[in-house]
Amino acid sequence: MAVTGVSIFPASLSPVIRRDFTPLVGKFSKSKHSISFRRLAVSTEQTPTPTPTTTATPTPTQTTTTRRLSEKSEELGEAEVAASVDEVEQNGRVWREYFERSKELISRSDGGPPRWFTPLECGPPLKNSPLLLFLPGILSVGLGLIKNHCRIGKIFETWCLHIPVMDRTPFTDLVKQVEKTIRLENNRSPNRPIYLVGESFGGCLALAVAASNPDIDLVLILANPTTSISRSQLQPLMTLLEFIPNQLPFSPPNMLSLMTGQPLRMAIESVVKGLPLQETVGQLSQDLDAISSYLSVLADILPRETLHWKLQMLKSGSAVSNSRLHAVKAQTLILSSGRDQLLPSQEEGERLCHVLPKCEIRKFNNSGHFLLLEDGIDFVTIIKGASFYRRGKYLDYVSDYMLPTPTEFKKAAEDNKIMGAVPVSASNLFKLLSSKSHVLLYPGGVREATHRKGEEYKLMWPEQSEFVRMAARFGAKIIPFGAVGEDDISELVFDYDDQMKIPFLKDQIEKLTNAAVNLRTDATGEVANQDLHFPGILPKFPGRFYYYFGKPIETEGLKQELKDRDKAHELYLQVKSEVGRCLAYLKEKRENDPYRNLLSRLIYQATHSFTSEIPTFKL
Repeated sequence: MAVTGVSIFPASLSPVIRRDFTPLVGKFSKSKHSISFRRLAVSTEQTPTPTPTTTATPTPTQTTTTRRLSEKSEELGEAEVAASVDEVEQNGRVWREYFERSKELISRSDGGPPRWFTPLECGPPLKNSPLLLFLPGILSVGLGLIKNHCRIGKIFETWCLHIPVMDRTPFTDLVKQVEKTIRLENNRSPNRPIYLVGESFGGCLALAVAASNPDIDLVLILANPTTSISRSQLQPLMTLLEFIPNQLPFSPPNMLSLMTGQPLRMAIESVVKGLPLQETVGQLSQDLDAISSYLSVLADILPRETLHWKLQMLKSGSAVSNSRLHAVKAQTLILSSGRDQLLPSQEEGERLCHVLPKCEIRKFNNSGHFLLLEDGIDFVTIIKGASFYRRGKYLDYVSDYMLPTPTEFKKAAEDNKIMGAVPVSASNLFKLLSSKSHVLLYPGGVREATHRKGEEYKLMWPEQSEFVRMAARFGAKIIPFGAVGEDDISELVFDYDDQMKIPFLKDQIEKLTNAAVNLRTDATGEVANQDLHFPGILPKFPGRFYYYFGKPIETEGLKQELKDRDKAHELYLQVKSEVGRCLAYLKEKRENDPYRNLLSRLIYQATHSFTSEIPTFKL
């Protein structure tokens, strides 16, 4: 889209930003080589390739899009109440499915060795999709990505590591087993990357494997790795287990409360936010009943002797991986939780980012240790947003690009409401200016942003000139601006007119539009066409964006004069003309910009420094 609009500033202020389960049904089938139940395919041999199973039809896990509520909100509407209750319900459904399938998995596994399995809902992936190896945490079941299986299976060939409850394979041997797998797969497909997704303890395993295989194209995604176990709250538990007699029963219920997102804390916060107490307590009691019923499952996953072994594994895994960090050359993305009660994960994430050469971090301030099982956490969206998905040796901005899903599009729109976007109306403009707020106005709205082919820099403003008269009423400055560059990064090939000719897409556009918040409630003419859709584009070799702010237009002292609608409309056309002049100026200047092409900018930074500012044209 062509970014065009005006900034309206009160005369007395400087520019600032305004911030105001369904149960799964399947058949059990058992053969010599594989066990399938519900939606799992489990290899019982020590082969590196999971046995494919197609005896069950995958049913996508029910998901719910939720809205994060502002901690500073004073009032909540019905939508926010429903979203908060929905968040608690969804979190409970994920954990119920996790424990039900874990119970089935451990009841049909033996004492070892560890083996790979592929969940049946994972696949088939896109052609030439990379391999994803999921390395589990302390529970070692291998279902840590359960809520993301369907989406992951579309873009990855997915294998999950299952370590049986009574297995006692040392850490170094686990490293060797994963190494054997990645070497075989790398020989089979040397041009595709291999993703190691390590959750908790699996993060240490991924780091140790990467350190020993610097020549293999690995991508590490580590969720709260246990490299900081020496500073963990599990340390007292490790010491306590040394002294508890073997004859005494032992169960780790506290760990369950840490895993399940602290339902009591969630309830307390809901009451503080003003949610109905009856609904909150009712849902909480259901969750606690479900949690208590899974204590026996957790005890089966982590009997006393297995828990003791796992804790020792955490210590050895942390020691080995920390000693080899200097040898890790792989591209790494660390996911760190701010409310991890087991580990100082955000602090550790920062430390690893400074040690590892190609490392980025994403922080989730309100999440706990078992990040990937939490509601609102979409693994695929995270790696897309971090530009960490590729199918070859290097990221290809054209072939590796994936269109946003309707859920991702909706969340992006919701986030923009969060940032202070309001419906365009005279009353809202009056409220903003009367409170001495700075207003960023896009007169063309959705229609201009999602333009048709051939309309790249066409201004589609409403006929009314109300914002000019409102600006004059408060003596605000109007600053026209424009930006060009959209046509240097993509080409529009499938626009709104093309999509409305296809019945299925027409229905989808209507549903998406009806579900969205209407930001132009009183517009008429072409700008009133706010139908939301995903334009079909082909990415180009990236060019450059150019921004230009025009000459400020003063309205102070024009309040009486601009009561005349003809004179107000004349000033309105002047503002629109100035925006058009900004666009024309930028389009002309970029033609002679030697750094318009990405390659020329990379060469400049390579010969100067990668932090140097690339020159632009003179004004």
